[in-house]
Amino acid sequence: MKIHPKDLALEEFFLALGEHQQAFLSHLLQCNGCRRRLHAVLGRISAEDAGEAEEESGWAPVGVDLEVGEGPADPLAVQAQNLLEEREVAPGLFVELMGLSADRQLLLIRNSPRFRTWGLCELLLERCGDAAVENPRDAAQMSLLALEIAAQLSKTHPDPRLVEDLRARAWTCLGNARRVMSDFLGAEEAFRKAEESLLRGSKDPLERAFFLDRLASLRRDQREFTEALSLLRRSVAIFRRMGDSHSAGRSLVKMDTVYRYAGRPEKGAALLSQGIELIDADREPRLALCGHHNLLDYLADTGRFREAQKLYGEIRPLYHSFPDAVTQARRQWIKAKISVGLGRPKQAERLLLKARTTFIAEEMAYDSALVSLELALLYARGGRDADLKQLAEEMLAIFASLHVHREALAALRFLQRALDAEQVSLEVVTQVARFLRRAEHDPGLRFEP
Repeated sequence: MKIHPKDLALEEFFLALGEHQQAFLSHLLQCNGCRRRLHAVLGRISAEDAGEAEEESGWAPVGVDLEVGEGPADPLAVQAQNLLEEREVAPGLFVELMGLSADRQLLLIRNSPRFRTWGLCELLLERCGDAAVENPRDAAQMSLLALEIAAQLSKTHPDPRLVEDLRARAWTCLGNARRVMSDFLGAEEAFRKAEESLLRGSKDPLERAFFLDRLASLRRDQREFTEALSLLRRSVAIFRRMGDSHSAGRSLVKMDTVYRYAGRPEKGAALLSQGIELIDADREPRLALCGHHNLLDYLADTGRFREAQKLYGEIRPLYHSFPDAVTQARRQWIKAKISVGLGRPKQAERLLLKARTTFIAEEMAYDSALVSLELALLYARGGRDADLKQLAEEMLAIFASLHVHREALAALRFLQRALDAEQVSLEVVTQVARFLRRAEHDPGLRFEP
């Protein structure tokens, strides 16, 4: 059809469908996964087959029989209905599965058909994406379970290419979880297998873009910034072409983090703002929070404290929707930075102490170090040398126990020696703080006082 149908034609088309077909069409319009699968199916229908089907029904190119109650059920409609039913029961199966040991989980998938469903595999991959940052071990296990389900599905599913797409996503999720655990060799292996599955799959552009986006995170952590940015540009282009604005926004936010890791935050600021505009907060609220938090941090670091205060007030409800200790510690930290800029040192100190306590308890070495140095800067500006000296002593003891790398400890020892010699200055504290911010993403960086 070269001319887009008018609203009246669309309405007549929809009302002409039976109840089952209306429900089926409504699902297709709302489900990205089913739309991708439909495109893959249509791509395999020859022009001759499509023409023959068109003689039998008014919209047969979609592959759905509009007549209800007579003749054999259409395979695509049956498959879609089965998937709907699988998705309905998947949450209960997920809870049942995750309550078992890892060995028992695999045994159940291999021996019980109830757990060998596309719907459960999709849900596992969705949940492992959510868990990757906070619980990477759980995310890795969920990815392995999804791979096992995909292996079982490959024995019975009529389209092996779609199963390979599922495998590719599972390997990609496993690679991402291993990256978060700093298992870069394991991550490389998983991403290699994901790419192999993509080559055997349906060539779905969205699956390729998902892979590129996650691979970029590994390249960023490996400090291969040029390649990371190239991968993200490709993923953004694909997501935009396919109409997935939210995922394009995710990749743009990630481009900003690459520039931050590279020590060029000003290059990523515009990309960050673009990404935030595209993100659907209802679909992925934590991603929305991450983007806004990074923007707050950029505004505070560039001295735009009034703008930061206004934005903080707007997104405070988003922060409170994540009550976990680490998220709240990051909220306290950014609020403290804004308070310092607005001339409220007492409020800033109280917030920094709270955030520091949380990061130490969670054994988050660099976050603990950086918050402590924010406190040190506060004490140095206020001429509180005794508090500064005590803080430096505590920092050394804590960071040695948390296995902060050698050059970071050297920077802290330099600060302590300056304090012992009563030669510390605001410039010295600032120098150490800047080094630790850079060293967080570059362990090979050397401290040169």
